[in-house]
Amino acid sequence: MESKKVGLAWVELERGYKRKVLTLLLTFQSFVPIMTIADSGALMDNESLCLPCTPEEERRIVKELTDKAESCLKEGNLYYVVSNRWFTKWQKYVGEETGAYQLEELSNDKQASASSKVGERPGPIDNTDIIANEGGHDGNDLQLPRTVVEGEDYVLVPQGVWDKLHGWYKGGPALPRKMISVGTRETYAVEVFPLALTLIDSRDKSEIIIHITKKASLRELHKQVSALKGVESEKIHMWDYFNNVKQAALVCSNQTLEEANLQMDQSILLDVQVDGFIPSGCGMDSTGNELALVPMEPQRSTRTIAGGPSLSNGYATDYGSSLYQGVTLSSIDMEDVHDSVKTGPKRDRGLAGLQNLGNTCFMNSALQCLVHTPPLVDYFLQDYTEEINKQNPLGMHGELAVAFGELLRKLWSSGHTAVPPRAFKGKLARFAPQFSGYNQHDSQELLAFLLDGLHEDLNRVKQKPYFETKDSDGRADEEVANEFWSYHKARNDSIVVDVCQGQYKSTLVCPVCDKISITFDPFILPMPFTVTVSKHGCCKDLFQALYTACCLESDETLILAEVYDHGIYKLLENGDSLHTIKDEEFIVAYRLPKKQSEFPKLEICHRYLENSKAGERKRFLTPLITYLEGAKTGADIEVAVNRVLAPLKRKAFSSTSSSSSSSGQKVNGSASEPMEESTSDSLMEENLKDSEEMSNGELSYFLCITDERGMSCRPLLKNTVIKPNKMVKVALDWTEKEHDLYDANYLKDLPMVNKPGVNVKKTKQESISLFSCLDAFLKEEPLGPDDMWYCPGCKEHRQATKKLDLWRLPDIIVFHLKRFSYSRFLKNKLDTFVNFPIHNLDLSKYVKSEETSASGGSNVYELYAISNHYGGLGGGHYSAYAKLVEEDRWYHFDDAHVTAVSEVSVGESSSHSHSHEEDF
Repeated sequence: MESKKVGLAWVELERGYKRKVLTLLLTFQSFVPIMTIADSGALMDNESLCLPCTPEEERRIVKELTDKAESCLKEGNLYYVVSNRWFTKWQKYVGEETGAYQLEELSNDKQASASSKVGERPGPIDNTDIIANEGGHDGNDLQLPRTVVEGEDYVLVPQGVWDKLHGWYKGGPALPRKMISVGTRETYAVEVFPLALTLIDSRDKSEIIIHITKKASLRELHKQVSALKGVESEKIHMWDYFNNVKQAALVCSNQTLEEANLQMDQSILLDVQVDGFIPSGCGMDSTGNELALVPMEPQRSTRTIAGGPSLSNGYATDYGSSLYQGVTLSSIDMEDVHDSVKTGPKRDRGLAGLQNLGNTCFMNSALQCLVHTPPLVDYFLQDYTEEINKQNPLGMHGELAVAFGELLRKLWSSGHTAVPPRAFKGKLARFAPQFSGYNQHDSQELLAFLLDGLHEDLNRVKQKPYFETKDSDGRADEEVANEFWSYHKARNDSIVVDVCQGQYKSTLVCPVCDKISITFDPFILPMPFTVTVSKHGCCKDLFQALYTACCLESDETLILAEVYDHGIYKLLENGDSLHTIKDEEFIVAYRLPKKQSEFPKLEICHRYLENSKAGERKRFLTPLITYLEGAKTGADIEVAVNRVLAPLKRKAFSSTSSSSSSSGQKVNGSASEPMEESTSDSLMEENLKDSEEMSNGELSYFLCITDERGMSCRPLLKNTVIKPNKMVKVALDWTEKEHDLYDANYLKDLPMVNKPGVNVKKTKQESISLFSCLDAFLKEEPLGPDDMWYCPGCKEHRQATKKLDLWRLPDIIVFHLKRFSYSRFLKNKLDTFVNFPIHNLDLSKYVKSEETSASGGSNVYELYAISNHYGGLGGGHYSAYAKLVEEDRWYHFDDAHVTAVSEVSVGESSSHSHSHEEDF
């Protein structure tokens, strides 16, 4: 018993050392009953003690912790950066799929042991291959090279996973990163590269680089600098020192660094108060000279550019500093700007470059094309405040238009001085998080977003009227086209529509009954919607990319599904490997309320009668998914189907709207107008009413419930009992009734992950003309077997032919020459020479409207801007060529550098081996 007392005392003293307690108890078997005395409780297993586990256990633990972390994403969650080289070895050890890239990378790793075998337990975690520095000023500030790519160079793991991996393998060093919210819709992303700021101390001109999250407040920045310099916070005064010029005081407040427009790698200036005042020699300009009479608070001038603040000594604050306070333009300011631009030196107007803020050449290129578009220049230099639409739910409350307008005015009044588009980039990141950060993007995607965003922010229609649409039914094309165009203009009326939108004629012909369907649709610049993720990453990366790209709300979630033969083949989970998704497969994302995510799912497949005699039905269209809350019978299923199909209902428009002009109603919403009827509620009530009137228990749709494989169909009735299951699958048979009620076109044209095919690379000597590209775009082609059209004449799905024509052309037309080709194994940049005219691009032969020709409307265009991409698929650089129409001279805008070029060089340099957009 004496030894037992000693043992108890030892346990109490060493309570924190769980492994030592366990060793003592195993050594002295008689002491087993006192195990509960040690403060270990349920932590006495291998998992919690980080003792070696089997590969299967490690894999299970990591998956469970990852799923748990992904299910409760929120700002502030901690993630750790882990070298992909080490992580791949761990994946192989636990039997997890790694993908071809990682296997090749591992086999070429010179540092790997020659005797390394598949499945061998990796050594300590080694992150040294992804560290860029030695820890900064304090040895703990470890950063990554800006060139590293997630999924190829590193992976991100939740804090719980890191704790386990580090407990099992030790090593490091640890590279923690926090999750932040991005954009106005608060999607989440891990901030792998915190903001790097160069702190310049005005007392001794010393420089220190500090890293801090862009979501930190200026108050937190003051606190960090105060601790770093050992100076009381009250005595610190800091300045935004962008371009080594005092821009604005960084006042201690709750404003975030992102809101203050601080950029990666820029400088901030530190002044320290001595004896109650700031030494006069502490202010420096870019040459080291003193700045006299610099006030701590910028003084407002009576005449400024767009109402922006200016300093009394002539050093203006950042032109967009007022943007975060809302729309603040006034008509007086606008007139001042217009007068100053018109009366300024003619030779200096429009020749300002845009500073590169870190991989923003794509943005600069697109912006230079837009700010040198004559109608847009005239518009934004005038007073456009009355046209700002703050209420448009499809817009950005007018803020994007104001940011672009301020930037354009700055560029047209700055002479040759390059402008840093900091405020515009910040505004862009808020409303389009896909363009945030410092990664390279496609200038065409940005240009499309800007044109669409500017249109919605400046839409003169405050309340959109609706009209009853009619089928062409043999009517003259001119009549139908004008009718569709008037409907479009009644809902969409902006400077962008005025000068940038035209009209397509789309013709579908049934190969059986020769039924012709003609529609007229507006066009601008087509916007492909693409997310880029590592082929060898996991579905978590795809989810995260989609969250950002589609601006997912905080109360929404996504379901990702692999679709095969128009049915759900597999639901994708976070841990699934992306490399298993084949190029020819289809992936669909479903956007649903997050609060319902715990409910069972309902999958709806669509079928049509392929052979009426044999009763054979074939699946078509894109399957749909929704959640089932408390579904017990077929009637509950019907309610869910109603709800899912509601957005597809063909619009029911008020017939009185067509005569609005004669009744004094205005299409811009300034008078009372007919409004759109609620489609979802009215459709559901209508169908449920039909269902209630059926006395035989049948549903308003013909629905069949199927097994997990989509087979073994049996009709679904109102009183059919639904067995509890995680997934309920039904087939909806489309009849003439469904085609009349719903527009199935929304569920067609599902794109492949990558369309397979052999790419034949042309030599540089080969060339094609811009007209050849246009001919190919407008060429008649049959619809694919998976894109069948429901013919209203045959009442059957047919493989119709489709033909696009240009009906009316806008004043400004944008051509996007897609210069990248993809296959399953290759991604190439095409270097085919595209020959295009600079003058007199005559598109008259493509315009099918006789009315346009009869009225003498010109379809001849002059080239005035080009957005170029130099280099290969994985990198390169964007620049722009733009013509100053008044001068009749071309200039090359390469970020901040602007040089005059000859017209001949524009054609030669732009046609060869560059991807570009051309503005005519």
